[in-house]
Amino acid sequence: MTNLCAGWATFGVLNKHRLSFALAESRYSAEVPDDLQADVLVIGSGASGLAAAVSAERAGARVVLATKGSLQSCNSAKAQGGIQAAFGEDDSPEQHAEDVWRSSHETADRSLVEVLTSEAPGAIAWLEELGVEFTRENGGYRLARCGGATRRRLLQVGDRTGLAITTALREAFAAGTATGLPNHALAGLDEQPSGWRATLRRKDGVEAAVEAGTVVLAAGGRCYREAKERGELSTNHPGATGEVTDIARAAGAEARDLDALQYHPNGGSWPANLQGYSIPETTRAYGAVLLNAAREEFTDSLGPRDVVAQAIVDEVAAGRGVETPDGRPAVYLDTTRIPEADALVSLPYMLRRYRAAGIDPLKEPILTYPVLHYQNGGLVISERGETTVPGLYACGEIAGGTHGRNRMMGNSLLECVVFGRRAGAAAAEVAA
Repeated sequence: MTNLCAGWATFGVLNKHRLSFALAESRYSAEVPDDLQADVLVIGSGASGLAAAVSAERAGARVVLATKGSLQSCNSAKAQGGIQAAFGEDDSPEQHAEDVWRSSHETADRSLVEVLTSEAPGAIAWLEELGVEFTRENGGYRLARCGGATRRRLLQVGDRTGLAITTALREAFAAGTATGLPNHALAGLDEQPSGWRATLRRKDGVEAAVEAGTVVLAAGGRCYREAKERGELSTNHPGATGEVTDIARAAGAEARDLDALQYHPNGGSWPANLQGYSIPETTRAYGAVLLNAAREEFTDSLGPRDVVAQAIVDEVAAGRGVETPDGRPAVYLDTTRIPEADALVSLPYMLRRYRAAGIDPLKEPILTYPVLHYQNGGLVISERGETTVPGLYACGEIAGGTHGRNRMMGNSLLECVVFGRRAGAAAAEVAA
């Protein structure tokens, strides 16, 4: 129980600060003053936007953060699996980079990959300073091997890592003096002699403007919209609709690999209330394997995401899959092979969700099928997070290049922190 308590200690801290955050949030007005100005305007309140805002403010900038939903609404908080960083004795940032490069099928921007992996240990230390408590065992981090990785380097906070990280970042943001504008979506971006004029639009159609020296775009991808248009399931928050990418491109920013959308290999297929749920890939890290209707393994369950997802689709197409009670395609994920001790420490949320629905994953396999999950491509950025338009920055899922055309699990939260910090600091420096 010691490890379990350590892994979930963060949430005691989060509950402790819930009231202070609510009080801090009361300073955020639904109305935008006519003369609102900022050194740095951040769009988006996920992990990358919060990291950028905190970093920019700590660099001395006046920061405004606008987001189209509440400050808590984001995909980052839904990330369960973990965050990668090379801490193992047999590991290194160079090996991490090689795994990223290979998993991208040699399509990633190597300079961005080297930044990502070399700064990963420092990003973990920064998050710990903000209050994130990663699960530990035997005097060190509890590390798991994820799909496409050659080493154990996945750090976790149970299976709610994204929630722990975004909550700590939001607490850091609320503790500062930055202005938050929830429920204000970016509707337009116009370059000015002194920087940028951003048009923000509320859900009731009322518009307001913010003048800023530099802008950091951290509004995520478009997989929720794409899934809706395709009639498919998605793991994404309803806010993942991609219009900020379109606004940036209209302003002259270049993009890459926008067609490379990623399917999470293990979307929930049954019960109905778990359809579209992203079953943590750490299930496979701790021993679960994929099986067809004949209960035979048909792929390397720890292969890269796109390879595993395609293998599932192909197995079903060949007639060797199974059907859910409501007629959806699926295969088995044999979670009964996961040791109970590992599941209790690293998969407690998944266990609670399935058991509440009448299924115990440690006693019977669960049904799974790929589900639309992540926008691999995005706006072209430099190592400092700057797009091809001076003064306009991007970080997180909206940016492309770091993962190439296929992302490894555990690198999205890492990208948010590493490049969010870089983009925020660089935007503050340029604005000054």
